[in-house]
Amino acid sequence: MRVIAGKAKGFRLKVPNKLATRPATELVRGAIFSILETMADDWSQVLDLFSGSGSLGIEALSRGAGWVDFVEKERRCCAIIKDNLKKTGFNTQAHVYCASVTRAITFLDKEYDIILMDPPYSDMSIGNTVTQLAGSGLVGKETTLVITHSPRLSMEPGYGPLCLVKEHRHGDSMIAIYRKGESS
Repeated sequence: MRVIAGKAKGFRLKVPNKLATRPATELVRGAIFSILETMADDWSQVLDLFSGSGSLGIEALSRGAGWVDFVEKERRCCAIIKDNLKKTGFNTQAHVYCASVTRAITFLDKEYDIILMDPPYSDMSIGNTVTQLAGSGLVGKETTLVITHSPRLSMEPGYGPLCLVKEHRHGDSMIAIYRKGESS
């Protein structure tokens, strides 16, 4: 897997074995960042939830994000993210939290401009996590939330104050974009 654009374009990223994660494909990452380039003006603070290898957050850093917080519960994946950050030179612009997403939502204490969520496709309770996130202080008035999910999982049109703005299918992945108080 490679970084597809920006300062670290072409850098190969280490990925965990396929049993641990399902990294977003280049096509899906490209689509996510094409959407973000038109929707998100501020890339100062980014949160990458269910980080896996860190490919989404590192792509954001490569494209100009100021800071990325990574949240991943698997220790082996946390080590891979740190290694990938060091290899790409972004280790001074990020922090890796080795914790579950539901726990991290309770202790992270800043508002993010962009939140990237790439949960396991087998997790059918992801709506509960989005609801928890929507009620937290991590989501501000201008936050853009991007969720990749299985086409077999229907996301709700809204979670608390978050409203679905766009949804796109790319192969076996769906990309759902939420913002506060906006609807498509």
